[in-house]
Amino acid sequence: MLIKMLALALATVAATTLPAAAAVSMPEPAQGRTVELTVTTNDGQHLPATLHVPPGVRAGAPGVVLVHGAGPGAREYYEREATAFARAGIATLTYDKRTVGYSLTERSYSQLADDALAAADVLRTRPEVDPAKVGLWGLSEGGWVAPLAASREPRTAFLVVIGANGMPPLRQHSWAERVKAEHAGIRGSMVTAYSRTFWRLLDAMGLFAEAHHDPTPTLRSLTLPVLGIWGALDRSTAPVENVEAFRLNLDAAGNRHYTLRTVAGAEHQVLQSADGWAKGDEFAPGYVELMTGWVHEAAAGRAPATSIEAAGEQSGATREMRPPSLIESAPVQLGVLGVAVVGLGGFVLASLWRRLRGGRTSWPAYLAAGAGFVAALGAPVYISYLQAVSGGTPTANGTIDPGPLVAGRTLPWLGLQVLAVVAVVAAVVTFARNRPTGRHALLLTGVVAFVAWGVWWGLLLP
Repeated sequence: MLIKMLALALATVAATTLPAAAAVSMPEPAQGRTVELTVTTNDGQHLPATLHVPPGVRAGAPGVVLVHGAGPGAREYYEREATAFARAGIATLTYDKRTVGYSLTERSYSQLADDALAAADVLRTRPEVDPAKVGLWGLSEGGWVAPLAASREPRTAFLVVIGANGMPPLRQHSWAERVKAEHAGIRGSMVTAYSRTFWRLLDAMGLFAEAHHDPTPTLRSLTLPVLGIWGALDRSTAPVENVEAFRLNLDAAGNRHYTLRTVAGAEHQVLQSADGWAKGDEFAPGYVELMTGWVHEAAAGRAPATSIEAAGEQSGATREMRPPSLIESAPVQLGVLGVAVVGLGGFVLASLWRRLRGGRTSWPAYLAAGAGFVAALGAPVYISYLQAVSGGTPTANGTIDPGPLVAGRTLPWLGLQVLAVVAVVAAVVTFARNRPTGRHALLLTGVVAFVAWGVWWGLLLP
């Protein structure tokens, strides 16, 4: 009986107190609340998404979709930006980047733009958001994708691009690789091999997706409000040239409401940085206020009139990277390498066979063939290794570690250059001393192809 009375008392207390407790709403976090959603693309992909709702907002907020930079992208990568927007009263949608149809060698900016528009459609359906105030924000590679998406959807209220490019991806990437190599202390022809020749070969082989995407037609079609921001110390995107490219193209579009800014003390993602390489955990001062304040004005139909305040720091000019000509095509390049390898290697094998049968081959001929064979294969293999394993893997601050340098060259590259010179000199000595035979035709063919290959890769250049 006592137990029953206690249970009844507890039940009575709960009945009278729990409704009152439920009626007291817990305060939202300073960054607001999140809602898990799904973006369905036009090819049937289902991309997980998160809506960051500003604190206290139930309806009518401006909204923005964050469009990814290059590489695989989970939505959590943009938590900083989403939180900053939400705290400023802007509903923000982040979504996982597609993995099907997107890789190092396969991607379509048109398809990615459609994904961004699908995300914007999801955002417009949310009760917290005013569908007439939804815009796009794109970082880096997203600076090609988001403008393309905006150009296709007249309902896009505004466009924000961060570290964007007004030039094709291959041109931008080659510049960034050169800056990275020079910062590491590399000099001379090795810089060109690392930042230009290697990537031109990949492009010729069809392994650099969207290499020659031209953003000019898209930018020249944009008349909606546009905000472009670059870190003044950006080492991935040429800030001076790209501000100018956006200015020229948006002027050509007749756009009267664009704002272009560089942020002092900021790197590519506009995080704090003293040199553009090392980056802090916080955004550079003034960036968030500039970005969110402008979005509120643009979403409200009060986009500021065109203005430019840019003072970026750029290490050298970018260089045009045209689509491969016939002589630069993959069949020609790989064909020249093949002729060099077969000619030089074939001469060595033929000479060894002759030696087994009692004949002789002069040592300069062996030296020319052997050194040329190693140098011809060694150049692309070593640069590929440097890109993929050593030099191509950024350290924590975005720089590379090429190892010991001599006269601005790594020891392996210097060794390959020495072998290239030895091969040419030994070939000259061989043909000066010996009357050409059938075997020497192999050597001559291989050496001629090797010289062309060696000049192209910089092995025979300073």
